[in-house]
Amino acid sequence: MSVQKLPTPANADAIWQAKVHLAAALRLAVLDGLEEGIDNHFTMIVPGRTDQYLLLPFGLHWSEARASDILVFNDEGETLEGDGVVELSAQCIHAPLHRLTGAKVVMHTHQPWATALNMLQNNRLLPASQTAAFFYNRIAYDDHYQGLAKTMAEGERLAALLQDKQVMFLKNHGVITVGDTIAQAYRRLYKLEKCCQTQLLAMSSGQPLEVMSEAIIAEVLQRSPDDRHPIRERERLYFDAMMRVLDRVNPGYAE
Repeated sequence: MSVQKLPTPANADAIWQAKVHLAAALRLAVLDGLEEGIDNHFTMIVPGRTDQYLLLPFGLHWSEARASDILVFNDEGETLEGDGVVELSAQCIHAPLHRLTGAKVVMHTHQPWATALNMLQNNRLLPASQTAAFFYNRIAYDDHYQGLAKTMAEGERLAALLQDKQVMFLKNHGVITVGDTIAQAYRRLYKLEKCCQTQLLAMSSGQPLEVMSEAIIAEVLQRSPDDRHPIRERERLYFDAMMRVLDRVNPGYAE
């Protein structure tokens, strides 16, 4: 399916950069073992719009994502620019999450360690490590799996649960992270997987976990006035570094 391109917007450079970052994030997910081939989705609101979204066409493997492949779709699931048909769950999950929560970036995966934790009756991520403490009170939990996302009502239900949280755990399913930038949302996704991995490894020892107190968590979350790298700078530096890794091992995402 080929769709005529929309008129070139004034912020074309910002849109192109968003496509480059989205393609890079998809390839990074393969590198980090977070993907399922052609399934699951990363989306971003088209810069300068509130009702159009960027998406990799269904059928392309995430390892081959290029900025020029990224299509534009709307709430109705119509392809407005680019080649390809919007996969139903991308429309039903992602469009309502963007529209109702205001999230600029939405990333949904079935990454193995987070999904494994979501297979447990008690799937809570515990603040038992320094990194996990950063997710404390920032995770929404969907404890009632509803089956495959087939209608917009499912995405609206998830949006009502997510509200202003950064992460959603989907019981028997997977995870969602949101963010203001691709760098922010992807860094959350990556760190979340590491936290789930370390928690499950610790649980496999059969020994009780040492969960941090709220006072210690508050201390972890309190940024030092002498910190030379604010959180947004850390997110940018991380993603820039990972794009350099891609430039060495899997170049071509910026084409």
